[in-house]
Amino acid sequence: MSKEKEPGRPRGREEAGLVRFSVSMPESLVDGFDRLIEAQGYKTRSEAVRDLIRERLVRREWEEDDRPVAGALTLVYDHHVRGLAEELTRLQHEHIGLVVSALHVHLDHHNCLEVLVMKGEARRLTEVSDRLIATRGVKHGKLTFTTTGEKLA
Repeated sequence: MSKEKEPGRPRGREEAGLVRFSVSMPESLVDGFDRLIEAQGYKTRSEAVRDLIRERLVRREWEEDDRPVAGALTLVYDHHVRGLAEELTRLQHEHIGLVVSALHVHLDHHNCLEVLVMKGEARRLTEVSDRLIATRGVKHGKLTFTTTGEKLA
């Protein structure tokens, strides 16, 4: 998408590094958006739209495999499964450069929650996470990517 001014249409008004632009959409969509952002505590639509745009930029960043990303892998597992805790630890140690930190929480008598903070190429984090999630005894796992923040304003 070009930043060139379209004939007869303003590009937006730039003030102190900000660009104003308008968006047309159905009223019902705007109403639903307003209810959502009010419930989330946003003061203005602009704040909410900025966060949505940042979220899409972050998602695009981690989709490009060679860029560094950060991520959190959440695992829920039955710690009574023989050898499971040791296998999860072994797999983490195999990828010590990617696994930055781990948090272990006892949810109840059988179930544990483990959150692994990871950093590296998206492709590598996905590969390691898939192996951990597929380990026998893991009930649920989810990898969430975020940015390292280097390229965000």
